[in-house]
Amino acid sequence: MQISGLWQPKFRIAPKHKVVTAGSCFAQHFSRALAARGYKWFDAEPAPLFLSDEDAAAYNYGTFSFRTGNIYTARMLRQWLSYAFGEAKLPTEVWEQDGRFYDPLRPAIEPGGFDSAEELVNSRAATLAAIRKAVTQTDIFVFTMGLTECWRNRDTGLEYAMCPGTLAGEFDAEQHDFVNQGFGEILKDMRVCLRILQAQNADIRVLLTVSPVPLTATASGQHVLLATSHSKSILRAVAGELAGSCQFADYFPSYEIITHPVFGGMFFAPNKRSVVPQGVNFVMDNFFADQDATFPSRRKRRRRAEAPVPRRGKLAQSAPERSHAALKCEEETLNAFAG
Repeated sequence: MQISGLWQPKFRIAPKHKVVTAGSCFAQHFSRALAARGYKWFDAEPAPLFLSDEDAAAYNYGTFSFRTGNIYTARMLRQWLSYAFGEAKLPTEVWEQDGRFYDPLRPAIEPGGFDSAEELVNSRAATLAAIRKAVTQTDIFVFTMGLTECWRNRDTGLEYAMCPGTLAGEFDAEQHDFVNQGFGEILKDMRVCLRILQAQNADIRVLLTVSPVPLTATASGQHVLLATSHSKSILRAVAGELAGSCQFADYFPSYEIITHPVFGGMFFAPNKRSVVPQGVNFVMDNFFADQDATFPSRRKRRRRAEAPVPRRGKLAQSAPERSHAALKCEEETLNAFAG
């Protein structure tokens, strides 16, 4: 079964363009596939050279273009961008557990936590600097939208990367609120994100995708199948609205390619959740075919530009080296709290 012409891209994405990736687990597939084809995946926060590839992976280097970990929601992206560019004050909340310190914005980023709150703050500052570098220097910003569900601090409004008490921190029912974000709130947050991105880089182009990976758990009270349908429908609608109303934003239908009934779930692993390499390759084949159909002159240049991927520390360096490695998905930690 073949599908063609699903996407009519607004702008060229060429091998010469720097491409930043952020978002949910599926964004890691996207970055690895681009880099493996000779495209310039932009790692703005590369691992220190003294780290082995294995240690770099364990410490979440080379997973996304900056060391934020998964950014599942629009509000989390808005928070990171607002902190990086001084539009919001940095949160002071730190989680301490067994003498180790965890960042509520990215509790899984450092295996076993940080040695001190000061080390945590300094590490976060390095990531914020990497975000500034990535946004101001990139050509293409790819964001994969993943979830509508989140946990927030009732007093400060801070949205957490995961529910307090899962990996670290302590859950407090009087302080921590579950929020299942709706269309209007997500659209507003994404528009703020687009405004910040364009304000910092007038030439930036934004490519939105929606993760085809279903929820592994939900705190909504619904069955996880219903929660998945609800969440993905809203995210897809927001992405479509933004692509239709914003000149420098586009939507690529990786979600539709993976989940369409015509393929009978063949792109999912036996767990019916993880996307197999064949599915990723099929998505990227469609990506490049539709780019070539819209911009025919780029086909020959792309083939000529495809070359061996550089080692870590350069553009397109970390992602392809772990092309078949397990994805970093903090969402799976929620399994322990599913009921």
